[in-house]
Amino acid sequence: LIIVLFALITFFMVRYRAVGLYMIPYAIMPILLKTFFEARIALFVYLIAMMLIGFIVPNSFEFLFLHMTAGIVAIMSLSNVYRRNKMFLTSVWVIAAYFSVYTGISLYQEGNVSNLNIDNLFYFAGNGLLIMSALPLIYIFERLFGFLSDATLLELSDTNQPLLRMLAEKAPGTFQHSLQVANLAEEAVYRIGGNPLLVRAGALYHDIGKMENPAYFIENLSDQSNPHEKLSFEESAKIIIAHVSKGVELALKYHLPEAIIHFIRTHHGTTMAHYFYHAYIRMHPDAEINPEKFTYPGPKPFSREMAVIMLADSIEAASRSLKKYSEKDIHSLVDTIVDNLMKDKQLNDTNLTLKDIETIRNTFKRRLMNIYHTRIEYPGVGIRAT
Repeated sequence: LIIVLFALITFFMVRYRAVGLYMIPYAIMPILLKTFFEARIALFVYLIAMMLIGFIVPNSFEFLFLHMTAGIVAIMSLSNVYRRNKMFLTSVWVIAAYFSVYTGISLYQEGNVSNLNIDNLFYFAGNGLLIMSALPLIYIFERLFGFLSDATLLELSDTNQPLLRMLAEKAPGTFQHSLQVANLAEEAVYRIGGNPLLVRAGALYHDIGKMENPAYFIENLSDQSNPHEKLSFEESAKIIIAHVSKGVELALKYHLPEAIIHFIRTHHGTTMAHYFYHAYIRMHPDAEINPEKFTYPGPKPFSREMAVIMLADSIEAASRSLKKYSEKDIHSLVDTIVDNLMKDKQLNDTNLTLKDIETIRNTFKRRLMNIYHTRIEYPGVGIRAT
C-alpha cells in the first residue's frame, strides 16, 4: 500500500511538476516499516520500492542515490520512534544527507557549487520536515491494520493505565505477580531475539481475569479462610480456569489490541488445574472423572513471546512455594517446569529451538537467583547483607 501510494504521488509529480519530486518525503516509508518490522525488512522493501519508482522519474541515478541515502540515514538514525525528539533529530539527519549528497553530485557534474539550485535545497528542507508526519501515520496504520508500534506497547505497559490500576487495587497479589512475570519474560525473550516490549505488555495483562474473583487465587489470599474450602474441587477448578475467559472479556471491553489478548488466551495453553485434579482423584479414587473439567481451553502458545510468558508465569508462581532458595532448588524448579511443559507438547506450536529453550532456562535461573539471593551474615556483627 505504501509503495503504491508513493508511486502514484511520484507519477503525478513527474507528469505535472518534476522538480517537486524532491519535496516528496520518501524516507517516511522506511520509518513506517521499521516501526512495525525489523530494520532489515524496512531497508530491503525501501530499496526495492525506490528502484521500481526510479523507472518513472527523470535523472533516475541522481534520484535513486539521493533517496536511498536519505532512507538509509533515516533507518540508522531512528532508534526510538516513540520519542518525538528522536523523530526531529532524524528529520535533521535526513535533511543533512540530502544537502550533502546533492552538493556532492553537483560538484561532480559541474565542478563547482555556483550552479546549485537553491529551490531544491528548500525542497529538501521541506521534505525533512514532512518526515515528522510519520507519527500520526503510525497511529493510522495501527488502527487500519492492527499493527502494534513500540509507542503503543510502551503506553500499554504504563502501570497507570486504568485496567492495570484496577488490577493493582482489586488483586494486588496478582499485580505483583504480573510485574515479576514481566521482568522474567522480558529478559528471556530479549536474549532469544524476540520482542521485549510486546512480552512486557502481554505479561502485565495476562492475568487481568483474576479481578473477577481475586480471593480465589493464592497470591491474593490473606490470613482469612480459604474460600475454596467451601467449594467442590470441580467448582474450584471452574473458577480458576475461568480467569482466562474473564480476562479476554475484560480485554475486549477495554479495547486491548488482539496481540495482547493472545497472551491472555494462551498463557495456560491446554494444561490442567493439577492441584484440584489430583485432589479430586485422591478424594474419589473409584469415581469416573472428566479431565476436561480441570483443563484450560487453550489455545497453546503459537509464538516465542507467548511461550516465554507461559514459562515465566508457571515458574514465577511455583517459585513462591519453595521452602529453600538454594541454587540447586531453583535450578530443579526451572528444569522441572520447562521439561513438563515440553512433554505436554505445550510449546510445539511455537518456533522455539532447543537452543532458545536452553537460553530461556538459564535466564530464568539467573534472574531467580538474583531475586532470592542468599543473605550473608557477617561474623560477630549480626547484620545480614542483602
